[in-house]
Amino acid sequence: MNNYKLLPALISILQTRNLTESARQLNVTQSAISKTLTQIRAAFHDKIVIREGNQFVLTRKGEELKVQLPVLMQTLDNLYLPRVMDPRQCQRKFTLASSDYVAQAILPLICCELAVDAPNTSVEYQLWHKDKLTELADMPLDLVSTITDTMPENLHGKSIGEDQLVVVCRPQHPLYSRNSLSMSDYINAKHVLISGGGDKDSTVDLALSDLGEQRQVFASVPFFQSAIELLLTTDTLLTTPLHIAADFAQAHDLRIMLLPIELKPQQYYLLWHAKHHQDPEHTWFRELCYPFLKNHLQRTKILGMKLLHDNK
Repeated sequence: MNNYKLLPALISILQTRNLTESARQLNVTQSAISKTLTQIRAAFHDKIVIREGNQFVLTRKGEELKVQLPVLMQTLDNLYLPRVMDPRQCQRKFTLASSDYVAQAILPLICCELAVDAPNTSVEYQLWHKDKLTELADMPLDLVSTITDTMPENLHGKSIGEDQLVVVCRPQHPLYSRNSLSMSDYINAKHVLISGGGDKDSTVDLALSDLGEQRQVFASVPFFQSAIELLLTTDTLLTTPLHIAADFAQAHDLRIMLLPIELKPQQYYLLWHAKHHQDPEHTWFRELCYPFLKNHLQRTKILGMKLLHDNK
C-alpha cells in the first residue's frame, strides 16, 4: 500500500529544493528528512531531486510531481471543508496580489465589504508582477489581479476586461496643447516609468525596439502615486492604461493623449490556482472581489474615453 504520509515532506522538498529548509518547515531533524527522502525515492522509483553543486535540481518526475501534488493535496483538504460557506463564521486570512494602484483604488472597497459580511476575516495584500504567474502554485496567494495574454496550466480565471495604453502629462508640458502626439514627440520627450507591482507598459518598449527606437527615461519609480507626483512637477510623460489615467485625472489637471504606437489592448484577469477552485471560502472571496475590480475598470474606462474625446 502506498505511504501517503510521505507526501507533505515530498511537497516541501520539491518546493524548497533544500533539505535543511524542509526540515525546518516540517519541524524535524536533518537526518529525519534525509531518511524520508530515501523512502520517497524508493516509493516513486525515482531520484526526485539530484544534488548539483550546493543545490538540488528536480528530475523530470520531480517536476511533474511539483505541479500535480499541491492540487491533489488541496482537493483532499477540501473534503473536510463545510459544504456551505458561512461568511460570519469564517476566520480565514485571504491573500490578494496586484499593483499598488489596485491597493489604493479598489482594496478599500473590498475590505469595507469584507468587514461587514465576514467580520472575523482579514486580508493580506502583496504587490505583484505578471512574470510570477508560473510560480503561483508555490505561493501562499488566493487571488491575483493582473494583465496577461495567456494563462499557465492549473490556473483558473475570470476576465475583468481590456484597456488601452495612453499618454498623460501636466498642463505646463510643451506637448499639452497638441491634438495628437507624433512618434518624434514621444521619442524626444522625457518619460516616467513605473517599475513595481505590475507590468503596464513594457509592450511599448518592445514595440519601439522593433522600430529601432527607445524612450528617454527621466525617472523610474515603484508606485503610481509617486509617478503622478513627478508628472505634476516635471515636463515628463507617463504611459499608463486609460482607466488609471482617467481616475487620476479626476483629482489632478492632466491631459490624456493617444499613444502614437498601435498596440493590442491589454487583457485584465482575476486568477487563482486550481488547488483553490473548489474551496467554498475561496469561491466566496473571489466572487466578492470580482465585481469591484470589473466595475472599477468599466467605469473609469468610460470616463477616460470621454476625456480623450473632449481633449481632441
